[in-house]
Amino acid sequence: MMLMDKLMNELIACETAVWEALVTGDAAADAAALSADFLGVYPDGFAGRDSHTGQLSNGPTVASYQLSEARVMPLGPDHALLAYRASFVRTGRERREGMFVSSIWRRCDDGWTNIFSQDTPATGQAVP
Repeated sequence: MMLMDKLMNELIACETAVWEALVTGDAAADAAALSADFLGVYPDGFAGRDSHTGQLSNGPTVASYQLSEARVMPLGPDHALLAYRASFVRTGRERREGMFVSSIWRRCDDGWTNIFSQDTPATGQAVP
């Protein structure tokens, strides 16, 4: 397997673990994937790890999801960016939503940890 394919597979597995935590409502699994200094940039503002895991305090937030159009960009020997399109349905809703996600992962002794993520709603509108 080529090095880029291996990196892509590793990071997709890590990202999938975060999405699975949102589906199962598992705040501990969500926290395990995120660095203590995690920074999220979302349409409603900035969030740290506690905010990200806190969204699960009332249970699952996502009913189903699909990741596609993934791209990986090494940022050095121990960092990489994973960008992809997510299609998902929030818990208790029927409408499918889409967003583009960029996540930066840092390699640690026990695997990868997410240090940054930015979600951009997929509006279909061209950038001016």
